[in-house]
Amino acid sequence: MSLISIFLIFFFYISALIFISGLSYKLIQYRRTPAPLKIPIAPSALDKKGVLLRYFREIFLFASLFKANKWTWLFGWCFHLALALLFFRHLVYFWPGEVPLILYKTEPLKYAAYPLIFGLLGLLARRVFVDRVRYISAPSDYLMLLVFIFIALTGMIMTFANYHPNILMVKNFASGLITFKWSELPGEIIFVFHILPVFCIIAIFPISKLLHAPGVFFAPTFNQVDNARKKRHLSDWASKKEDNLEINLESKNLKDE
Repeated sequence: MSLISIFLIFFFYISALIFISGLSYKLIQYRRTPAPLKIPIAPSALDKKGVLLRYFREIFLFASLFKANKWTWLFGWCFHLALALLFFRHLVYFWPGEVPLILYKTEPLKYAAYPLIFGLLGLLARRVFVDRVRYISAPSDYLMLLVFIFIALTGMIMTFANYHPNILMVKNFASGLITFKWSELPGEIIFVFHILPVFCIIAIFPISKLLHAPGVFFAPTFNQVDNARKKRHLSDWASKKEDNLEINLESKNLKDE
């Protein structure tokens, strides 16, 4: 097995380890962050069903972004939808063992690369040409978009140009990462250029703005029910403080007696 194959195999597992441990840490941190106040954004959900409906609108339709800025909504929605479709398109390569028949029917999803590029270029142009967005943009914001564009372009070159890698070798290499039955990389360098930044994205996910994906589920502005007048809101953090205060007051009263 070549050195580049060995390097990419180890790099994948290191990236996966960083991703799993880092994401787990951040999710625990989000879960433990106190929310002492009711701060749902109006119009707010009045029950749990309303919260679920609001999450559906936010996750699948980007409802609040649509109200805020139509162009940003268009670029962002195209990018996220295309990314989801291409994720299912790539499952056929990573699926261990016998591949389900439905995954062989995802060939048309390769055309999602075009709205993906459209959305990414639009989001990049927004950060470059819109003054208020450029003012709050950090170098990492541009870098992430450029890396995604590079991944998309190399994927499109392999799919639509005459630079097709050996599909069997791609399947063996990708599924071997999951089953620990490691295989040689395809010989085409374009495949290395495509997959290496993907592994980089996996590694930096827990320390990047990409954390908004799981973070939205922990946003109190979205996940809280607007029932402050009907039910007292007491977070775990505040509840422990209150219990400790009651214990201290009881101890003080006993000493006074």
